[in-house]
Amino acid sequence: MFSPNATLRSAGTELAGCNSVSGSTLIQTAGPSRVSSHLEKSDVFARPLALTLLAAPALIAAAPAADDLALVQQHLAGVSSMTAAFSQTDRNGRVLTGTMSLKRPGKIRFQYQKGVPQLIVADGRSLYFIDYQVRQVDRWPIGNSPLAVLLNPKRDITKFAKLKPTGDPRVVSIEVHDSAHPEYGRITMIFQRNAAAPAGLMLQGWVALDSQNNRTTIRLSNQQINAPVSDGTFRWNDPRSQGPRNR
Repeated sequence: MFSPNATLRSAGTELAGCNSVSGSTLIQTAGPSRVSSHLEKSDVFARPLALTLLAAPALIAAAPAADDLALVQQHLAGVSSMTAAFSQTDRNGRVLTGTMSLKRPGKIRFQYQKGVPQLIVADGRSLYFIDYQVRQVDRWPIGNSPLAVLLNPKRDITKFAKLKPTGDPRVVSIEVHDSAHPEYGRITMIFQRNAAAPAGLMLQGWVALDSQNNRTTIRLSNQQINAPVSDGTFRWNDPRSQGPRNR
């Protein structure tokens, strides 16, 4: 039975010599690593995990490899918004789940399951890690994150990306890394061919590696492409003050 599972495992194996992930991996390349009594930041994003990805109902024949990078570029250009469920596993085998909302340009939100007092939001200008338990907020430029490739619709990834072998023509994997800015880290994205998705590809997950060799692996499911997403989704309550914040 087809699954991109092996590709994500392979991506994790390639990075197996790296340190355990900091929770800030997706939003920064360097910074503090605070610990709350509920979760360490290092537990906020997953270590490598065996991802069981659902096969899409509509698969199409593999395009020639030379065209796959262009297809990824077309896919990203064709996605103005996305919602999905995500899951991750920490170094102790604990699974965290939640919902991801994305709206381009520059907006993303990782809302964790009930009882997890952390939140990650990009509001179009900056990325924030909010810890409600210790009432602290960290902020970084969007462009300093491996997730910038998902948030900037104008970025030409063909200048920074390379195809990675997957062993399955129905799976496309690319690694994005700006050699001029190694401090921005790199991200390996896994796509499954799906005739119903933009450019015939559906994003299934990614492995992000920052400049400090902190890694995170994310699995997506129940993806909804180009459904309406309100700008209000990316507002958040500042634990240091009262009321919503989006500035």
